[in-house]
Amino acid sequence: MDPLSELAARLRQARHVLVLTGAGVSAESGIATFRDAQTGLWARYRAEDLATPEGFRRDPALVWRWYQARRAQIAAAAPNPAHHALAALAAQTRLSLVTQNVDDLHQRAGSPAVICLHGAIMRSICSVTRLPISAQWLAAHPGEPPPSPHHAQGLARPGVVWFGENLPQEALDLAEAAARDCDLVLAVGTSALVYPAAGLPELAKRQGACFAEINLEATPLTRRADIVLRQPAGVALPALLAAAWPPEHAA
Repeated sequence: MDPLSELAARLRQARHVLVLTGAGVSAESGIATFRDAQTGLWARYRAEDLATPEGFRRDPALVWRWYQARRAQIAAAAPNPAHHALAALAAQTRLSLVTQNVDDLHQRAGSPAVICLHGAIMRSICSVTRLPISAQWLAAHPGEPPPSPHHAQGLARPGVVWFGENLPQEALDLAEAAARDCDLVLAVGTSALVYPAAGLPELAKRQGACFAEINLEATPLTRRADIVLRQPAGVALPALLAAAWPPEHAA
């Protein structure tokens, strides 16, 4: 049996599917990875300047402008066939969707209850309290960055997890609980280099789940995979959905 047919059969039989998505899925919508986006004006800056609490304390205006540019890029992008296939998959089976991506493309494609391990770039939070800041407040209080409504010394910052920061505990707890419970786990478009996200497929596999990897290139997790599809997510996921639940033919 070819890998796609084997995975489709596993998908049909699965009781609970965990999908972990990474930067490769967003890249198919034209969203550059963090490193790729450091071109032109931004090429002279290090990750430490743009994506750490220390960098924000040193130059909050620089960091705010960088993330505003990233937000504009994401707002101009559209969900691709991989995003839409995962939204459709949620209607066919019990699905836990965990993403390392900070964009909102899964949600815009219609996926419910996305577990965002690394935060959400389109949200703003207080740099001191971490409480959310509304778009209405930001519009009424311009600045680079605007002040926080929650603390006198606070500033608005993007709601993402920076280097050196802990993942949101609730999201991590939900992801690990899904990994312990699922019987099929798919790692899609992730380099499997960033932990603890990269540990979720291994956790699921230790509990007896089948592990499939969908990626254009091999990763550190490839040797642990039971099934491997070397295709773009935007090709593999719609094909997998159609193979598992073939559309009805017109009479």
